[in-house]
Amino acid sequence: MPKFNEKEILLQKKENGYFIQNQSVNSLIEQFGSPLYVYDGQKIEEQIASMKDAFKEVDVKLKFACKALTNINILNLMLKNGVDIDAVSIEEIKLALHAGFQPSQIQYTPSGVAFSEIEEAVELGIRLNIDSLQLLEKVGETYGSKLPVAIRLNPSIMAGGNLKISTGHADSKFGIPIDYIDQIVELVEKYDLKIVGLHQHNGSDFKDGSVIVTAMKKSIEVAEKYFHDLQFIDMGSGFKVAYHEEDHITEIHELAKAVVKEFHDFQERYGRKIELWFEPGKFLVSESGTFLMTCNVVKHNPNRNFVHVDSGLNHLIRPMMYDAYHEILNVSNLDDSQTENYDVVGYICETDTMGKDRKLPVVKPGDIIAMKNAGAYCFSMSSNYNSRIKPAEVLVYNRKAQLIRERESMEDIFRHQIEVTF
Repeated sequence: MPKFNEKEILLQKKENGYFIQNQSVNSLIEQFGSPLYVYDGQKIEEQIASMKDAFKEVDVKLKFACKALTNINILNLMLKNGVDIDAVSIEEIKLALHAGFQPSQIQYTPSGVAFSEIEEAVELGIRLNIDSLQLLEKVGETYGSKLPVAIRLNPSIMAGGNLKISTGHADSKFGIPIDYIDQIVELVEKYDLKIVGLHQHNGSDFKDGSVIVTAMKKSIEVAEKYFHDLQFIDMGSGFKVAYHEEDHITEIHELAKAVVKEFHDFQERYGRKIELWFEPGKFLVSESGTFLMTCNVVKHNPNRNFVHVDSGLNHLIRPMMYDAYHEILNVSNLDDSQTENYDVVGYICETDTMGKDRKLPVVKPGDIIAMKNAGAYCFSMSSNYNSRIKPAEVLVYNRKAQLIRERESMEDIFRHQIEVTF
């Protein structure tokens, strides 16, 4: 792939405006409209390469947690760069298959779904990752030893930047508690189940990378004691990227040193090599995304200034859902010698503060407002709340901007509604 200077890859301020690669923000809005999601394809490839390089001393396999960003073109980019898929729904499985992934490249980790969905996934040839004793027994009764499966363990580890994205603690709905290992083994032996992998995912945005090592030791202990024919150990993800300039990030190469050493030692004791899997989502796509909005109204109240934009929690819910911070820029005003503090708020008939007390170059109606780190869990969590239409998506790749999702229209809002006669 072509090599780009980092300043060209990221949203960059230049003398004549802000740019994503060679594409000016103004030209993107003029061409594709507002609001607009823009993804930098080279940044995604850079993150993939960084992670592969960090774990190059083991047989590592990356599975993109596609719930972060499910646009078909992003999935195609993952496929092009040798990244497989972690799916959590039958719909994600079908998206991945449509994008060209083979069934063997997709792992399915459901959470409390109907067994009919499990059966559909199995018919499609997808490997199943089991996260409850009830499902383990049902799979045993239905398929026995004919279906190789993985087991999702809950190691009772609290990790993650917010309770809502902490998934490996004792009170989480996810995984089979590691304390139930005897029941797991009993069911495996009862139905002669073929266990090919052990899985954990302990949360997103964990601040201390050592949680991966701690959690992996628990999987290793289970593997060495009970499961001697594993093909892989899957450690999920949760690697933190910077949403704020002072944010702690997961230094992937430093973390990898400790993980690789622990994994090498395990393989020596285990007597053979197996694969080490990760399921990065946010780490691969978050920083690639920029969400562009337009200021509709500037409101000056006695104690607060508001910038009202043509978007809201219907398009980017993370600040309201997780109290998440996204850096916000006024990309229309390059003069930062005069600034004001603003709350950047949406047009939804509900409190939808996207950023509070942000110091920005003076904002006026028509200015383009950019939110950074909008690649992960942003468009994928968007809705039609207030009957608002969803924005378009654009991919900038090799300096070319291409529309990868059309902006919705009112026809889309009406499409699946059926008028009846009263």
